[in-house]
Amino acid sequence: MEKFLADESVDFRIVTHLREDGYEIEAIVEINPSIDDEEVLNLANEMEAILLTEDKDFGELTYRLKKPNKGIILIRMSGIQIEEKIEKVSQVLENYLQDLRGKFTVISKDKVRIKDQE
Repeated sequence: MEKFLADESVDFRIVTHLREDGYEIEAIVEINPSIDDEEVLNLANEMEAILLTEDKDFGELTYRLKKPNKGIILIRMSGIQIEEKIEKVSQVLENYLQDLRGKFTVISKDKVRIKDQE
């Protein structure tokens, strides 16, 4: 089973819902609040976890700075009701879980992009 680490930017209601759905997910807010993005990424790597975030800075760490990671899911749904965000993230995990490891995934309201990290 995949492990996930939720960055502080992720609404904790998403974390709670995913736990209720049976996913193994840790949250930075519970482990070590206020650590910087590189430390978050390092922790996700140590945990062998896919990072769940709403922070676009992880795209820069991944692509421009080429920081290693086990996979990143970027939630890009600002202005959307939390219930809709929860539903969309749940659908993505349910439908694409086997495809997320080592990929950079962007979840927006209308689409899901899963990209290789070169």
